[in-house]
Amino acid sequence: MGLAHCPEGRQIFQRLTIEENLVAAHIGRGGRSFETLRNEVFELFPILKERRNGMASRMSGGQQQMLAIGRALMAEPKLLMLDEPSLGLAPKIIQQIFHIILDLSKSGISILLVEQNVQLALECGDYAYLLNTGRVRVHGPAQELAEHSAISEHYLGGAIEETIHV
Repeated sequence: MGLAHCPEGRQIFQRLTIEENLVAAHIGRGGRSFETLRNEVFELFPILKERRNGMASRMSGGQQQMLAIGRALMAEPKLLMLDEPSLGLAPKIIQQIFHIILDLSKSGISILLVEQNVQLALECGDYAYLLNTGRVRVHGPAQELAEHSAISEHYLGGAIEETIHV
C-alpha cells in the first residue's frame, strides 16, 4: 500500500549480510528492479555498498540505522514512517541521517517522523505535534512551533496544561 516502517531499535536481520537485508526487503511493489533500488540505497549510504557482503551484526549503530532506512526504501514507499532514527547515535551520524531524511522528503516521499530530538524534528518537518503524557499538547506548522513559547516552556520544565494550536 506504499507504507514502509523503520522501527525504533533498527530491527535489522543481524545474521544476514547487508545485501541479504536489502534482498529480504524488496517487494517489487512499484515495478523497479532490485538492482535499481539497491543502487539508490548505496548512493544514499556509500558505506553500505562498501560493506555489502559483511554481516549486519558487525556494523556500528549508525551503519545499522542506515541499513534500516535503506531496507525500508526497498519497498518504494509513498510514506516512510521513521521511529526514533537518532536513538543511540553519535551527533555526527545523527546529522548525516537527518540530512538524508530531508533529501528523501524533497524527493517526494512523505515522512512521518517520531523523534525526541525536537530541534531536528522541527527542522525536518512541515507540520508537528508535541505530545506530553500521551496527549497532543501543541500542534501546527513546524517552523512556527520552533518559535512557539509552549515548546520552550515544556522543555525548560514548565507544564503545558492546555492543547494549543498554532
